[in-house]
Amino acid sequence: MRGLPGLSRLVPAALASLLVVACGQSGDVAPEATEVPQNVAAGKPAARAVESNYGTPVKDRVATIGLLNKRNNLTQDLVLKTGEARRIGNVVVKLANCERTLPWEDPPEVGAFVQMWVEERASADKPLAWRKVFSGWLFRNSPSLNVVEHPVYDVWVKDCAMKFPGEEEDPAAFASSAAKPSGKDKAAPVAAPSASPSPAAAPVAPAAPAQPD
Repeated sequence: MRGLPGLSRLVPAALASLLVVACGQSGDVAPEATEVPQNVAAGKPAARAVESNYGTPVKDRVATIGLLNKRNNLTQDLVLKTGEARRIGNVVVKLANCERTLPWEDPPEVGAFVQMWVEERASADKPLAWRKVFSGWLFRNSPSLNVVEHPVYDVWVKDCAMKFPGEEEDPAAFASSAAKPSGKDKAAPVAAPSASPSPAAAPVAPAAPAQPD
C-alpha cells in the first residue's frame, strides 16, 4: 500500500508524455502539394490557338473549371488563364484555350480545351508517375460530347470570361444612340401658328366725291 503514492505520481507523467507524442504526430501531416511538376509545366501547347476576328484575344481569356475529387466528394473551382496550370495534391489541371459563342448565335455555348495529369501507379509494382489522363475540349451545355473517364477525378467547364464588341456598352444606351440621326444638328422647329385668330383690319372709308366749282 505504501507504493501507491509513487505510482500515482507516475501516471500523470505518462499521460503527459502520451499527449506530447499525439500532438507531434498530428503536426507531422504534410500540406497538400501545389507545385506543378517540371515536365508538365514545360510541356508543349496542346494545340495551336486560332485567333478570332471578334472578341478578347486568346491570351487574355480566363476560364473557370470545376474539379471533383470522388474520394472525398470535394469540389473546387479553378480560375485559370490561358496556358496556366494548377496543381491540387496529385492532380494537375491546365487550360489551353476557352471560347464561347457569339452573342447573336443560338443556342449559346461555352467550351474550354483542358488537360489533366494525375500522379498514380500504372500497376501495384510500379512507382508513382505523372500520367496524362485527359486532353480535349469540354462543353458546358453538352458535357456528353467529351467525357473525362477517371475513377477519382472529374473536370468540367463552367465559364469563359471574354467579351465581344459592343458588350461593354449598355444595350439600352447603345440602341438609343443608334436611333439618333448622324450629321448636322437639327434645325430649330418652326413656331406653330397661334390658335386664336388675329383681329381683322378695319375697312378703309371710301374717299368723298369732289365738289364741283
